[in-house]
This record gives sequence, C-alpha cells and structure tokens, in this order.
Amino acid sequence: MKVADVMIRHVEFIEPDATVQEAVVTMGELDVSALPVGSAQALVGVVTDRDVLYRAVAEGRDPRRTRVAEITTKLVFTCRPDDTLTAALDLMASHNIRRLPVVEEGAGVVGWLTLSDVSRRLLVDSEVVQKGLSDLTDRLGEGASGGQGM
Repeated sequence: MKVADVMIRHVEFIEPDATVQEAVVTMGELDVSALPVGSAQALVGVVTDRDVLYRAVAEGRDPRRTRVAEITTKLVFTCRPDDTLTAALDLMASHNIRRLPVVEEGAGVVGWLTLSDVSRRLLVDSEVVQKGLSDLTDRLGEGASGGQGM
C-alpha cells in the first residue's frame, strides 16, 4: 500500500504570523491536533497541540500575542505519495511522530498522513478485523432474537 492510498489530500495551513489562539481555534474547528505552518510551496514547520501546551501554556505566554512561528516545531520529516506505507510508518516510529506532510517535487505539500488515518484505513481493510466484527455482530444478533434459555 502506498502513502497516496491513505493520505488526506486537502491540507489546511496556518500562517507563521497567526496567533497561537487562532491556531487553536482552527484546530478545534477542523478537529485536528496539528497544522502545517506556511503554505504548500513554503512549509516552515508544524504546530501541534503539544507545542501549544509546552511552548505556550506551560511558559505562561499570552496566546493572543504569541505568534505560531514562536512555538512551531521547525524540524519536519516528510514522505512522498509513492512511498510505501511501511516506509512512512517506519519514519514516524523512528522519530516518534504522529503525522507527516506528504510532499511532491515541484508541487510542495500535496497531502497529510496521520497515524489515525492509517489505523482507520488498516482496520477497514483488515479481513481479520472485518471477520471478527461480523462474528461479533452475528453473536449479538443471536442473543437479541430470544436465544435466552428457558
């Protein structure tokens, strides 16, 4: 399986000069825990909920005055759409990260790969998981149809 098979293709960015408060509001609206900082052609970092917590809140910074650029993780690992999912997961595991911008030469950021998306996809595609869910549903259905002893 390739990264392109699992990645999210619509990526929302936040500008480096946005406030931390704006970043948190955007994360809440999108229900995400991280945002790439910059643009598709000029990725300057990633800001995560942990960056907000440890680099802003814990340090007592005012989220209305602190700029995203001040707390952003600037060392960003990336992958390509044609990388194998295994290679991307190995990269994530080796650097203890939960998300990767997906970049393509000449196009910049073309996607976003998260552990949540990978997990969801693998669960949906897993024959073992699907069989287990089917068996469980069948057993629950039997119990609901009066399978109680007399």
